[in-house]
Amino acid sequence: MTSTLYDKVFDLHVVRELGEDQYQLFIGLHLIHEATSPQAFSMLAERGMKVAYPERNVATVDHVIPTDDVARPFADPLSEAMISALEANTSSAGLRFLSPERRENGIVHVVGPERGLTQPGLTIVCGDSHTATHGAFGALAFGIGTSQVRDVLGTQTVVTKRLKVRRIEITGALAPGITAKDVILHVIHHLGSKAGVGYAYEFGGPVVDAMSMDERMTVCNMVVEGGALVGYCNPDETTFAYLEGRPSAPQGEDWDRAVAWWRSLRSDDDAVYDDKVVFDGAAIGHMITWGVNLAQSVPVDGLVPERASGDEEAALADARAFMGVEPGQPVAGIRIDVAFLGSCTNGRLSDFEAVAEELVRTGAKVAEGVRALAVPGSHEVRAQMVERGLDVVFERAGFEFRQPGCSMCIAMNQDRLADGETAASSSNRNFKGRQGAATGRTLIMSPLAVAAAAVRGAVADPREVFGLADGSRLVPAGPDSARPV
Repeated sequence: MTSTLYDKVFDLHVVRELGEDQYQLFIGLHLIHEATSPQAFSMLAERGMKVAYPERNVATVDHVIPTDDVARPFADPLSEAMISALEANTSSAGLRFLSPERRENGIVHVVGPERGLTQPGLTIVCGDSHTATHGAFGALAFGIGTSQVRDVLGTQTVVTKRLKVRRIEITGALAPGITAKDVILHVIHHLGSKAGVGYAYEFGGPVVDAMSMDERMTVCNMVVEGGALVGYCNPDETTFAYLEGRPSAPQGEDWDRAVAWWRSLRSDDDAVYDDKVVFDGAAIGHMITWGVNLAQSVPVDGLVPERASGDEEAALADARAFMGVEPGQPVAGIRIDVAFLGSCTNGRLSDFEAVAEELVRTGAKVAEGVRALAVPGSHEVRAQMVERGLDVVFERAGFEFRQPGCSMCIAMNQDRLADGETAASSSNRNFKGRQGAATGRTLIMSPLAVAAAAVRGAVADPREVFGLADGSRLVPAGPDSARPV
């Protein structure tokens, strides 16, 4: 055979071909949250339709839920209304709802994997563009719009095109302290923010093969920022070890059968790709965005570009003006007002462990005048952090330790920038107004780089702040070992 995993999974789920490269695709798992579902449920009710496959739909709350005072009713009436609507809709339709009252909820792309709902070979959709995260497990996962949420609720299918597949290999090995976030920022920096349009990105090579599932999720999470709809890794022993024993994963003999099938889904050794790109892992640095899309980034010891080619020059000038930076200015030293640790990109236990390890080892504290937030990606992550004493570590260092949610990544609750503020953020988007203020500025970077910026009060090289240049590799303790409690 010469098939990619993408083509294998796609073909297994085709209900029918509609012509003009349009396919009706059966969806194995539909993840739902409060921000894009109320209208979809209303549209379904208007047509007198019911949810077709309740058991294949799972809901959580994440986008608008507050991360400070979670007493009901919420202080923000809109947040209360949206979450109340989801509670009512899931109850009437008989859907599984991960309740904040039972401390089950979390960011949709964190709770799905940690509960074993995300599995190789599934088609997974959600009304959220970063659904590509689940592709780390060898699933075909992508974001959909509200009308498509309605379609999936009513038919468990969606209409979509077949994508081309670009293989992205990261060879060699990463330098000390370089993270998965740096890897994907490096890829987007070189390929551009639109290069992935019409493509699924398959990640592989020695660096990706050595990554934990948390790291692979970070990489796949951000393919949409490079224009791709889907990103995935081939399932392997790391995948199976992560899933085994999780609440919704197969058990007993079903587990053995599942693993055997999952192995068969890997892209064949002679699979034919539409494109292939190779990056040297040793050439990847601590990446920092300076502009308003993720391709506008440089290593932390780099400079704001002075010029761009062709029609990019105007966009470059506009980004510099908005961000208040000058051509040739070092990125290191850009002052920050806020440091944000969290999001579906970097809100997992291992992300916080990596930062906490350096805070403890160095005794570093958040700089005066910097507001720093540590927001776990789920109640499971938060409980594990408390069990390990990481809440105390962050609070002693000057971070606010919050309840789980999307928080400042999307700023649909009260966690947001004020006009004119600049944030060092471990989230995934830096476009104008993303973090809740029209003139707020966002610098995207790894959790480790966010911590370094928080300590210095400005963008700083983690190697200098935390002494990572001694050749010792930063390895969090047991990034995939924790299980839901």
